[in-house]
Amino acid sequence: MQLFVDQLTNVDFSYLDPVRGIVGETWWASALLDGALDDQGMVCDFGVVKKTLRNWLDDDVDHRLLVPVQSDALTLSVDGDRINLIWRLTGGGEIQMQAPRQAVALVDAKVITEDTTARWCREQLREHFPVNVEQLTLTFTAEDIEGAFYHYSHGLKKHNGNCQRIAHGHRSRLKVYLNGSRDADLEQEWAERWQDIYLGSEEDLVSDDGNSYGFRYQAMQGEFSLSLPKSHCYMMNTDTTVEFIAQHLARVIKQTHVNDDVTVKAFEGVNKGAMASL
Repeated sequence: MQLFVDQLTNVDFSYLDPVRGIVGETWWASALLDGALDDQGMVCDFGVVKKTLRNWLDDDVDHRLLVPVQSDALTLSVDGDRINLIWRLTGGGEIQMQAPRQAVALVDAKVITEDTTARWCREQLREHFPVNVEQLTLTFTAEDIEGAFYHYSHGLKKHNGNCQRIAHGHRSRLKVYLNGSRDADLEQEWAERWQDIYLGSEEDLVSDDGNSYGFRYQAMQGEFSLSLPKSHCYMMNTDTTVEFIAQHLARVIKQTHVNDDVTVKAFEGVNKGAMASL
């Protein structure tokens, strides 16, 4: 017998890629459980399935940086509750990060994909389900987006929750309106400009050697630092909340469309975000 839960929850995170760098991502998580019926006539109570999976994904994947520990591009050290990593990029340059251990998921894989991440998650989840559940199949899928979208990563040091982690991100759609009508060209222009981008705050910038930016801040969960090539970054003179992102885009677009009413609807992952109008 099989029990399924489609689009149980979504996870927002970033991962390391040797070509793309730090990639912000959002996936839907769905589950399929094979097992015998218990004395209630169930494979597993839906409430147990949903609570167990959602809580584990929220704690161990969501708002973390996923690191493929089998990759040759990685140099990693763990010192108590601190992670130190160097990630070498195929095109030259490197990413360095120091952060609390809880900001990272060490995935036993060479690359991060939907399939490799799902296999790793299933192994971690084995002990969390009743004995009658013989097999858990977890699948990740990206949101089906018509139109422009981009992958971005950031960190929000003032946030009380896990958004304070310096390298987490989202795969987000973007809608731009001029005088009430969507402008697909502007949407695509910004999606391409911000493809696989790290949105950095000038307030957190501590170094600029001409090739790389270095960011550092102290947050409730600890000290975070990150350096990466300038070509992978876009600097903002505010924090990088989705509210400020929408406001920033509206202001920049307004500069070249001074006689138009500009509205930006910026998403943060799936079905949430902020709007700004000028």
